[in-house]
Amino acid sequence: MHQNQRQDSPLKRRGILTISEQITLMRLQAVLPRHTVLAHVSFDALLTTKYAHTRRKYQGLMADFVVLDQQYQVLAVIEIADESSINRLNQKYYQDSLLELAGYKVLRYGSIPTEHELREDLVSDPYESNTIMTTSSTSLPQTERMMKYSMFAAKSS
Repeated sequence: MHQNQRQDSPLKRRGILTISEQITLMRLQAVLPRHTVLAHVSFDALLTTKYAHTRRKYQGLMADFVVLDQQYQVLAVIEIADESSINRLNQKYYQDSLLELAGYKVLRYGSIPTEHELREDLVSDPYESNTIMTTSSTSLPQTERMMKYSMFAAKSS
């Protein structure tokens, strides 16, 4: 055996969701029982582009949660701030902007959202959990979205 060759460490199981994510997922499922909630969704699954240099701007990025309707269309992308994201606030703002530019509704919470907060932000009729708000906070015209994207793309270069 070669002395410079490194030995691999043993592989171990890892928890899929943090405690905060588990609580948020349970609350989302309680508020939206007829919707599908996905965790840790790659931006590559949410976004597409013609050019590789644009794709590189979001490769490796993950959304905390994605809410799908009964036709499996994305209704909202939900981000939860954690202690490690405080130092990356600008990066998170950039990520939100990328999703919003593509037309997604992005909800960012500073801590674990309560069921009340989720219901207020996601459910249009509080007595009917299967009706979700579809009015997007990203109803910017395409030209405004492109201007916003150009501004953030320039900052990230």
